[in-house]
Amino acid sequence: MIKLPSGIDINNLIDDLRRFSWEAAETLLFYSKILRDSDYKSNILKNGNIEDPVTSADLKVNEIIIQRINEKYKDIDWDILSEENVKGVTQNFTSNSDWVWVLDPLDGTKDFIQGTSNYAMHLALNYKKKPFLGIVLIPEKDELWISNGENVWCENRCGSIIGKPALYKIKSLNEMTLVTSKNHRNEILKNLIKKINFNEVIIMGSIGCKIASIVRGESDIYICLSLPGKSSPKDWDFAAPAAILKGAGGAITNLDNQELLYFKPSFEQGGVIVASNNYSTHHKICFEIKQIIKKYNLYPLTA
Repeated sequence: MIKLPSGIDINNLIDDLRRFSWEAAETLLFYSKILRDSDYKSNILKNGNIEDPVTSADLKVNEIIIQRINEKYKDIDWDILSEENVKGVTQNFTSNSDWVWVLDPLDGTKDFIQGTSNYAMHLALNYKKKPFLGIVLIPEKDELWISNGENVWCENRCGSIIGKPALYKIKSLNEMTLVTSKNHRNEILKNLIKKINFNEVIIMGSIGCKIASIVRGESDIYICLSLPGKSSPKDWDFAAPAAILKGAGGAITNLDNQELLYFKPSFEQGGVIVASNNYSTHHKICFEIKQIIKKYNLYPLTA
């Protein structure tokens, strides 16, 4: 059994994470309301990168979460890797601690700007480079998904449990409902989806929102496919959702059914990544997808 750092009680930590998360939710909802007024949109956007935008909401939530953790746990031997803190930084992230927080203050920034409800905050506590605890906050749905290392559940702002995992549905690949990206789809992924011929395809932003849809039982599988030489999702996109999905009984791996590796120099999670609703059948699903890719020569595979 994994033990938290000395002096940390899991129940107290989860209580703190609740408070930090709902404070972040208030901030995200505040800026979301401002964005609905186009006259103020330019004041919220903080960079000119259409493909990787940053807003005031990203920066403010980043500040809140890091400040709250540092204030509450001054003497604990852990570090914090945050998307906003490494953008534009060329040196590698280094940590001598087994414990590292991984934060994405606003996953689905494009959807946030576009005014959809499909954005989330991700916060994971990784142990020895693997997600242990996970928080996925979906403010517009009043949902806080929590994985405490043993159990997974969803709460609303009042603290009532409003959801538990609804997984373990054993389905063939073409019986599954796929949840896929709204803003990050590419032609290769579109072709793969067409060849698999899923039962249904749901379009949704934010990896956290997509994984939550799998845990709720609304969808069964998510496939992320990064083009060679192009940008890929990063550690902070996957760490917290992975903790939630794995804790609920699902799986998230690369196409060879290998767990994701964190804290590589680029933080990138490239290639083909598959998240599915059932750990026991996941390897079979990955194998079938790989065979389809090979058969139609859709994507360059190394093996």
